[in-house]
Amino acid sequence: MKAMAQERPKVIILGGGFGGLVAAKTLARAPVDVTLIDRQNYHCFQPLLYQVATAALSPAEIAWPIRHILRQQDNATVLMADVTGVDSAARLVQTNAGPMPYDYLVIATGAMHSYFGHDEWEPVAPGLKRIEDATRIRRTILVAFERAELTHDDAERQRLLTFVIVGGGATGVEMAGAIADIARQTLANDFRRIDPRTSRIILLEAGPRVLPTLPEDLSDYAARALTRMGVDVRTSTRVTNCHQGGVDLDHGRIDAGTIIWAAGVVASPAARWLDAKHDRAGRVIVRADLSVPGHPDIFVIGDAAEVRDKVGQLVPGVAPAAKQMGVYVGRLIAARVAGKSSPVFRYRHLGDLATIGRRAAVVKFGRLHLKGFVGWLFWSVAHIYFLIGVKNRFIVAFTWLWDYITFQRGARLITDVPGGDEAKAQS
Repeated sequence: MKAMAQERPKVIILGGGFGGLVAAKTLARAPVDVTLIDRQNYHCFQPLLYQVATAALSPAEIAWPIRHILRQQDNATVLMADVTGVDSAARLVQTNAGPMPYDYLVIATGAMHSYFGHDEWEPVAPGLKRIEDATRIRRTILVAFERAELTHDDAERQRLLTFVIVGGGATGVEMAGAIADIARQTLANDFRRIDPRTSRIILLEAGPRVLPTLPEDLSDYAARALTRMGVDVRTSTRVTNCHQGGVDLDHGRIDAGTIIWAAGVVASPAARWLDAKHDRAGRVIVRADLSVPGHPDIFVIGDAAEVRDKVGQLVPGVAPAAKQMGVYVGRLIAARVAGKSSPVFRYRHLGDLATIGRRAAVVKFGRLHLKGFVGWLFWSVAHIYFLIGVKNRFIVAFTWLWDYITFQRGARLITDVPGGDEAKAQS
């Protein structure tokens, strides 16, 4: 009687973001069975979410079904399920579809926006991490203009046309510039009772400067560029409360119809699932090979992990870092299955980019600093290059070119309006 064939190692990957997806693809030729679990059925290109939120792109142009991406990878299975916990002793992932055994576990579940202990602010100050967040913010922005057109109260109109962005990092700067473009250019001639160009766009940053991770010259340029676009940039300004009427500051108050949160993130509950040591942002503190201390078969990557580079600096929560971790862990697992060893993870920083409206950006690429239109061209090419699929690259490139020439934004649909009856009643 022939001996039964040995079962191949099971690799479960939690999360279909940059890190998880790259880890799965890196294992394509390894003698393992890969199961990728995500609560959504799509991979989202998060760096361009703000363009969905500001009606420049539609969701389908920055998101792709995970099954389609991995359709030709025979050793990969994609499951749409919610993860509820991890039993590291029994080597089981607990999901709403039942427990799933693993030999190796890769947790790439990312992060969500953090309100620093004030989660009650979330209903009135949405963050931007998912497609649902982006479409919600887009709806909120466009509805604000519609309701301003309806009202006869000057104070209410001014409040509705005030947009506050909390947080001066890349997301906040990009959102502020994009909203300024909408108000000053895209919608400038679309209304009869209001002038969208009178909108107030206010960017609030608790620290001394915007884009604090970039060199000071690029940070200063970004602040000046936003100011020229009509954005009110306020640094060293701390928000103490967010509510339906606007925001309270440590010195004063701003009445606003739209608040967008871009001030911080908190990691997924991976640390709680594993009962693992973590930092203040909830990121699991991992070893040099990205494994969890005491669990050499469990790896945490991307925004869910606290990883340090060779000089002890925290690896930033950006897409290139997550992809590098995904490649590393995929190769490490393949090496272990083959009975080989692998060196520790080494992060290589590829640069920092942020766009400011439709024709300016800042770029730090090694010692090279780019600003203005040249920076915007570099930013555009880099983002188009990293999109998945030739079709999507072509569509996004054409959309950007058309928007640049015509000043238009083609994804300005308002769907599923909360309080829509109220809007009708005011007319």
